[in-house]
Amino acid sequence: MQAFFYFLNPKSTEMKILKFGGTSVGDAQRIRKVAQLLPEAEPCIVVLSAMAGTTNALVEIANHSSSGNVSMAIEQAKQLEARYMETSHELFNSPVFRNRGEKFTNDMFAELYRKLGCPPTKKVALEIVALGEQLSTGLFHLYLTENRIRSTYLPALEFMRIDREREPDYFYISQSLERLIKANSFTRVFITEGFICRNAKGQTDNLGRGGSDYTAAIIGNVADSEEVQIWTDIDGLRNNDPRHVVNTKPIRHLSYGEAAELAYFGAKILHPSTIQPCSEKNIPVVLKNTLQPDDPGTLIDSVYIPKGIKAIAAKKGITAITIQSSRMLLAYGFLSHVFEVFNRYKTPVDMIATSEVSISLTIDDCSNLQGIANELAEFSTVECTYDQTIVCIVGDFGANRKGYAARIFNALHEIPIRMISYGGSSNSISILVDSQSMTRTLQLLQEIVDTDVDVNLEQTANTISY
Repeated sequence: MQAFFYFLNPKSTEMKILKFGGTSVGDAQRIRKVAQLLPEAEPCIVVLSAMAGTTNALVEIANHSSSGNVSMAIEQAKQLEARYMETSHELFNSPVFRNRGEKFTNDMFAELYRKLGCPPTKKVALEIVALGEQLSTGLFHLYLTENRIRSTYLPALEFMRIDREREPDYFYISQSLERLIKANSFTRVFITEGFICRNAKGQTDNLGRGGSDYTAAIIGNVADSEEVQIWTDIDGLRNNDPRHVVNTKPIRHLSYGEAAELAYFGAKILHPSTIQPCSEKNIPVVLKNTLQPDDPGTLIDSVYIPKGIKAIAAKKGITAITIQSSRMLLAYGFLSHVFEVFNRYKTPVDMIATSEVSISLTIDDCSNLQGIANELAEFSTVECTYDQTIVCIVGDFGANRKGYAARIFNALHEIPIRMISYGGSSNSISILVDSQSMTRTLQLLQEIVDTDVDVNLEQTANTISY
């Protein structure tokens, strides 16, 4: 579709999408910093998460309410309200806007207390959780208004919707967002909530944990935006998990495919679904640090640089399922029979390995495991192994590349490896280990990454222009 933001500036159709995470709007000082990072001339849509810790607090409040412990829910709500009231008082400079900030906060928490008095349903719980993004977005909008930065609030619940399969309803989103933008055609800065949306029934819902990144990517897609920026509190993607490995280094450039592998297999800085909407329209994604805005961060685009082992990520909470049956031998329909079971339970598979009479595969969602195992047991022997971790090594693993697999497995000679996925993607090799071995596995692999990263960064610097 044609970009619908031309009318904002007849000389340019460029629109940037800027998403700021919970730590980036974690207090009054950081909210002010976000305002300073907005483009001075070009139009932008700002997507905000809830203040750090808010979503967890609201989930606990909703859970207490659902379990009948309303008094505890109210007590936690009061603590959260005090935090927001303090932030509001620190954020605004004039008495007029301090009063407006206080009234806005009071009104939002009055709505929360009202919901705690309703029958505890899933619908009410989702409405409670949505208040976090609405609070941060409302306060930011007031702050921009106080500082005479013309901005328009675009309520996400008026344009962001998912369908019955919980996929973005792109047509509805595009039409609704265009209508809202055109109604405020003289505004340069638009502000909206990340994470929250409406479902196919029109009820308040959300895109899942980390869904604000996904919101920004979806908006970038329908707006044909120039760029999607994801602002957090670290310098882009690292080449390993800094929680378990020391001396990790930033990755300055990745292709869409490489970034998608890392995000799906555990890189916490980026929501796994963020890449696909942007890659469809060839929209660059830039991961930036709010605390160090001059750092180039990580650029993700369509350019693929075939060089070495680039990064490692780990995904915990994996269950391995081994399915054995003599009927599998020379039976062309056996695999389809197995995957029909997973399809019925809407449970995706991460890794798979096969032999003549057995299949091993992994899942990260065990909510339907018992039903899956029962159905598989009707025609096979089933064994489940819990508390496993997938370690994903991202790099250049094309069929014509030599030596990288050997380096990986030589480095891991002391680690028991349960499964290997090699050849399904030219971007990655994945291995399955017991979660107790995860940290040591990441540390051993870091030694291999370190030998390649400097060359990779030098080549990237000569290829990519920021």
